Amino acid sequence: MGESDDNAQVPWRQRTGQYVRDRIIVADDALDAARRRLKARLGFDRPLHIAAYRGYGDGTAIELMGRVLAERPGNGPLEGAGWWDNLLDTWRRFESDEVPGAPVRARFGRHEVEVTSDHEGYYAATVPGSGPPTTLWEDATVMLADGTLTTPQPVLRILPEARIGIISDIDDTILHSGITNWKVAAQLTFLHNARTRKPLAGVAALYHALQRGVAGAGPNPLFYVSSSPWNLYDLLEDFMDLNGIPPGPIFLRDLGTDTGKFIRTPGHGHKLERARALITRFPHLRWVLLGDSGQADAELYAEAALEFGDRIAAIYIRDVDPETDSSFDTAVDGHLQRIAGTRVPMLRAADSTAIAKHAADLGLLARDAIAAVEHDVERDRQRPEQGAAALAAAVGAPPAQHPDGAPPGAG
Repeated sequence: MGESDDNAQVPWRQRTGQYVRDRIIVADDALDAARRRLKARLGFDRPLHIAAYRGYGDGTAIELMGRVLAERPGNGPLEGAGWWDNLLDTWRRFESDEVPGAPVRARFGRHEVEVTSDHEGYYAATVPGSGPPTTLWEDATVMLADGTLTTPQPVLRILPEARIGIISDIDDTILHSGITNWKVAAQLTFLHNARTRKPLAGVAALYHALQRGVAGAGPNPLFYVSSSPWNLYDLLEDFMDLNGIPPGPIFLRDLGTDTGKFIRTPGHGHKLERARALITRFPHLRWVLLGDSGQADAELYAEAALEFGDRIAAIYIRDVDPETDSSFDTAVDGHLQRIAGTRVPMLRAADSTAIAKHAADLGLLARDAIAAVEHDVERDRQRPEQGAAALAAAVGAPPAQHPDGAPPGAG
């Protein structure tokens, strides 16, 4: 059967959609090229900053990723910043001026490699790991090829004594985002900052307990995945630092039109792609997967359970509306049934305490850590309201239920 016969078998709507997507990609590439020529003519294409994202690796190799930009970062988040200041900061993030084709040198220990940033300014480098790691975090160094813009790049090392790896979603899993109500989600994303956003109750204590593991094992590595764009990386990193959530590499998504990016990647499938890559990359680890019921996490993690079996130690799905039986619950429960034959434990959990108790029963964290998680849940629920309910009222939407059962923004 020839190519024309194959095309005839494809529904016309699919062919039309593919044609439109291809034209968008061509137009986007042409626009990018024109912008680059204009910036070069005006002298705005000079690298002024390297955004070095957290890397990871073991004794064999480390993986580094970042972005070369033509502007320096702004100041950190301010407690008293108004909605207009936060909106401007968000606009600046999405208006980042990337530097394509920049040669970048990445160094770790005695090893060094040189790579080139792609047409959106991103670089990715694999550097030999310089032998077995002895500490959880070390620094690599990245710089331009001429030695300027020398920047430390934190690297999470996978220690030989680690027994589990943890992969966690971000929105409505550690950070209240109101993702099931687009108006509230948009208000929180664009009009708040890392200081005014609040974590889900007990998250910091729970994740520290999972990272510590049990006696004789750990510390265990933590990774974070999200469908948020890379432009929000600094906000998420600041948010974790400010709220005492243990750091880890953060994997986000690019909003470009390139193959494998926003238009070409349906839904949240890149989260499964990242989880699959990590699980395969570190075969000696079993994995704990954490997500929420408001997105596709249960479906994606169920696929991981079916593919990897007992390599998945547990799956925890936070219930975004624990006070009600909803379509979200029905969807998660359906995936629970899907993986029943794998014997992978999967729990739809009301809060951090429920996760901690279940994980302790499985030997994934120390039982004496449960009290610390319970304490932090209660403490976090007493935090002042940060405006999620007020925002919902302002846009005419019903207040989103906090995934830990507390009022929106209280956790």
